[in-house]
Amino acid sequence: MSNMTSPSKMVEAKIEITNRLMAVKRRSCKSYTQIAAETGLTNVYVAQLLRRQAQLKPDTGPRLRAALPELTDDLLQEMTKPPLRSYDPNLIQEPTVYRLNEAVMHFGESIKEIINEEFGDGIMSAIDFYCSVDKVKGVDGKERVVVTFDGKYLPYTEQLEHMVSRRRQNEVDQS
Repeated sequence: MSNMTSPSKMVEAKIEITNRLMAVKRRSCKSYTQIAAETGLTNVYVAQLLRRQAQLKPDTGPRLRAALPELTDDLLQEMTKPPLRSYDPNLIQEPTVYRLNEAVMHFGESIKEIINEEFGDGIMSAIDFYCSVDKVKGVDGKERVVVTFDGKYLPYTEQLEHMVSRRRQNEVDQS
């Protein structure tokens, strides 16, 4: 019998842990932004941690527990494991998520061209990446949402012959 957990069991476990984490946040009566200020993290990263979309680093655990004292040892331990970075495909139907997707799709080609113009042929990392959401007053005095994507630039590499894998190089050396 395999020791691997089925994908459906992994999703069920994630949902159960996430529900417990969200209950701790609700009982704290703190916003993601308040928790972020207390931990030195971005508000989106705090949400990612509590939704099990990001891994809690050992040095961050004490700060998060100070901000959310109800976090139990077992929850903190669970948060230090690599998460199942997944999402419900029906999430796109939620209006805010739909509009974010729409904005990226609508402006994506232009953003890509500007990245290439400013940096060269490459992409923005979604791993070495910071994201935050801020509330500001517009020039008209109305509330506005500012979503910041701050990702490391990753240039595409030219695939040169001498850059072959070690295995391939060992085969070449042995012949």
